[in-house]
Amino acid sequence: MEMSHFGAKVIYPPTIQPALQKGIPIYIKNTFNPEFKGTLIDRDVAQDFPSVIKGITALSNVALLRLQGSGLVGVPGVSARLFGALGRSGINIILISQASSEHSICFAVTEKDAAKARLCIEDEFSREIENNLIDAILVEKNLCVMAVVGEGMRRVPGVAGKLFESLGKNGINITAIAQGSSELNISFVIDQKNELKALNLIHDSFFLSDNRRINLFVVGTGLIGSEFLDQLEKQRDQLIRQFKLELNVIGISNSRKMLFVEDGLPLAQWKTNLEDEGQEAAMSDFVQQMISLNMSNSVFIDNTADVTIPSFYHQILSSNISLVTPNKIATSASNAEYKTLKKLAADRKIHFRYETNVGAGLPVISTIQNLINSGDKVLKIEAVMSGSISYIFNQFTGDRKFSDLVLEARSLGFTEPDPREDLSGADVRRKLIILTRETGHDIESDEVELHPVLPSELMGLKSVDDFLKALPEFDNHFSSLMKEAESEGKVLRYIGRTLDGKASVSVQAVGKESPFFNLEASDNMFVITTSRYSKRPIIIRGPGAGAEVTAAGVFADVLMSFN
Repeated sequence: MEMSHFGAKVIYPPTIQPALQKGIPIYIKNTFNPEFKGTLIDRDVAQDFPSVIKGITALSNVALLRLQGSGLVGVPGVSARLFGALGRSGINIILISQASSEHSICFAVTEKDAAKARLCIEDEFSREIENNLIDAILVEKNLCVMAVVGEGMRRVPGVAGKLFESLGKNGINITAIAQGSSELNISFVIDQKNELKALNLIHDSFFLSDNRRINLFVVGTGLIGSEFLDQLEKQRDQLIRQFKLELNVIGISNSRKMLFVEDGLPLAQWKTNLEDEGQEAAMSDFVQQMISLNMSNSVFIDNTADVTIPSFYHQILSSNISLVTPNKIATSASNAEYKTLKKLAADRKIHFRYETNVGAGLPVISTIQNLINSGDKVLKIEAVMSGSISYIFNQFTGDRKFSDLVLEARSLGFTEPDPREDLSGADVRRKLIILTRETGHDIESDEVELHPVLPSELMGLKSVDDFLKALPEFDNHFSSLMKEAESEGKVLRYIGRTLDGKASVSVQAVGKESPFFNLEASDNMFVITTSRYSKRPIIIRGPGAGAEVTAAGVFADVLMSFN
């Protein structure tokens, strides 16, 4: 009976009534599949049925009318007048909801009856409206009434909580709620554009709760993006088996082409599919199509260092789509922009994760956040946080020229195509800004005391080729710095520091007493001093460059978003 009211037309109440009175079971058969057993409607609830909810139904093209005002409070007979007037006008009411304060009564009707219902109410309460005892009648259209139905709901606590939590986390706002004391039916009103999304969410939550489906939209298929997709392909089946987590790549884009596959892209052949089936890429179109799909549990992954893509972050988060990225442009932009994005994600109860902004795959930001959330205070952070510069200085022991090491780091993919982007210290400055903000301090880019690795003469050259040709001319400069440090039993390191909201980065000579002395390869190291860890600071060390570890960090951020 409950389901038939909300559009399940195959179940007709007058037909059911005699069977209900006599306790006769009913089978609902499928004329397109007559061999199928069908759905049983019976008096007894099957104990082995996996969900307390038996059906999810929706009624589209609904309007919600609201009668409210101080003149309603404590006045007997208002509801009788309201619904009596509607009844005399032949208007069927789908749903009713009233606050306990009696200040407001709202009800749903079909959209075609909305105008008639409004005129009917205005006529009935004309005197109260004229005397400002009742506000103007509010009408909202393009709505949908959804209902979850099941006799077992009355014996299981938390059904409504689970229902509304799954909707809220995916940005579906509920306009009105109605539930009878029998708990056979929980009905609610939402925007009609979210009907399909809500149906899928509720179905996943109550019928497929063992498998959570996460929909990924991946931008960037370079070194990090390709490695991320390869890792996802290798791990996908294991995630389903072990954690019941199903990760589907719905959209993918590089700088040339983009492709959407609503059922999920076959990861083993994503390159071929993108090349053969993809359409011309445009970031605005990609974001708009992702939002239009309106899929539940969506995550946008920006695997680029592009300076323009972060301009879409606000729109993405506002659409209740979580965001994971190694791109540090947004988090190191203005302090206002950083706070806006963080607040937007928190308000929407979605995730904005950027662990890989600072330490590639190292758990630096999450460690700082956990320390602060547990009541600790970060006093100081010192770090070698450029894998490329770390590699160069770790190999710079006197038997090889500085310029040769820069070329080697470039050929290994540790530096950008223009190594000056790394050796300028700009990337380290961005990371310092992020670390300083994570410790609770406001800081802007121009407030970081930055000392580049390279002399200004090299930084000012126009082209990469000019820079690479001129670099050997400064080998003696770097050799003298190294020998001076060596004479004191020290080594050169490029170290950033944040202390009391002040940040600086420079080449420093450190001795054996420093934890940075024994760094190897392209390792990064973060030394975090806090109130609790003041005598023996926390040290986080590991590879700070490379597509494999960065992609693994992105993968971990995605998993943490739905842990």
